[in-house]
Amino acid sequence: MIKKISKSKKPIKAEKKSKGFKIDYSPSLEGTSIVTIKPRNELFIGGKFVAPKSNKYFDTVNPATGEKISELALANKDDVDSAVKAARHAYNGEWGKMSGKDRGRLLFRVARILQERAREFAVLETLDGGKPIKESRDVDVPLAAQHFFYHAGWADKLDYLAPNKKVSPVGVCGQIIPWNFPLLMAAWKLAPALACGNTVVLKPAETTSLTALLLADVFNEAGFPAGVVNIITGAGETGAALVNHPDVNKIAFTGSTDVGKLIAKSIAHSNKKLSLELGGKSANIIFADAAIDQAIEGVVNGIYFNQGHVCCAGSRLLVEESIVDEVVKKLQRRLDMIRVGNPLDKNTDLGAINSLEQLNKIKELVDLGKKEGGDFYQSSSPLPKKGYYFAPCMFSNVTSAHTLNRIEIFGPVLTIQTFRTPDEAITKANDSRYGLAAGIWSEKGSKNLKIAGALKAGVVWVNTYNKFDAASPFGGFAESGWGREGGRHGLFSYLKID
Repeated sequence: MIKKISKSKKPIKAEKKSKGFKIDYSPSLEGTSIVTIKPRNELFIGGKFVAPKSNKYFDTVNPATGEKISELALANKDDVDSAVKAARHAYNGEWGKMSGKDRGRLLFRVARILQERAREFAVLETLDGGKPIKESRDVDVPLAAQHFFYHAGWADKLDYLAPNKKVSPVGVCGQIIPWNFPLLMAAWKLAPALACGNTVVLKPAETTSLTALLLADVFNEAGFPAGVVNIITGAGETGAALVNHPDVNKIAFTGSTDVGKLIAKSIAHSNKKLSLELGGKSANIIFADAAIDQAIEGVVNGIYFNQGHVCCAGSRLLVEESIVDEVVKKLQRRLDMIRVGNPLDKNTDLGAINSLEQLNKIKELVDLGKKEGGDFYQSSSPLPKKGYYFAPCMFSNVTSAHTLNRIEIFGPVLTIQTFRTPDEAITKANDSRYGLAAGIWSEKGSKNLKIAGALKAGVVWVNTYNKFDAASPFGGFAESGWGREGGRHGLFSYLKID
């Protein structure tokens, strides 16, 4: 006998938001007691935390509240010189004599410690950078550990990279990383350099240095010799001093294209090796034969759930003309379901913008986009009264000449164009000075392969977006950078091959 199930008289409470519905969840805040933040942070040089020779410090701010978290040391040229000398001493000493097997063992320890302290790193990353805790917890920290695990396995197998060739480390590496993925970018840079036998001076972004400094504790806990990894904090002048130091053999930079060009120009006269991972304006292409709802979620994941802060964010959406009305309508509804709020709340989808400077830049560019035309739509999600927040938005019915279609925004802003044929989609996708990544949404395998081969992008995702693996090389074409990071290809820029 089948019993009829009666409908509940008290349905789940829902809050209507223009074109969508948002379930009203109670706050689920991640605790912060697991993290101990020093009121003042020093430089990590020669295996110890030391005061800066400049005797200057600057504030790091929690973007979710706009309040000061801590003070960071401001490294000057003398501090940079001390860090490079410590790295050179370690390279010529214990680290340079260590076998690949022993280097790999230490890298494995780092990976395991990262896993053991995962919650601590995730909370600190969210406090310092403003990204949702579920992204720090489920993406940043696991991927950072994965990079150390992967490269630990390469440490004693480098001779297999180039058969019949002799490989050796380049020496001292200067590495400069951005604010969008502080911990992951540190792992992205440090793991291959150390696996190859180099020593490192790392400069994190001035607004997000805390997880890099916490990583210094991990290297000490793992038993790395003093000076193998050195971490200096500061702004542009600190980075310039590192780039121009005569005893640095390799520069690895992730950041804006304009700064990347300056770095390339400044070391052109030297024999330093260089790798650059720069800007992007990646295209996401939806064909009429795609699984539309799946594609919508992929678009949201590719641009909104990471606040548009990923260099490869799918910030340009190309939609086949016959389905554009359906896609725009569904995206509008989906935007109203995105929760903007406290990054420490596990229900939050979109956290805080990293800094007030970046927030003002996003607002200026959106205002410019409104003046240039197109149909503007912005989520009606309420924003917290304190902190740096911006509601996700999109511009549909824009042209290739639209400013927001040409430049990198680093914010939750999407532009939408249409196309009629696959060739037109390819032409519009490639109409950019960048070439970092792209996405294709279609149920036809042959079409996916053809389009992927024609796109000028270093990474092409098919029926998904923003999926990363340490074993897969990452990098772009044109003004998106030089060289590759990750996988076996990423090891070559940290080696001399004779």
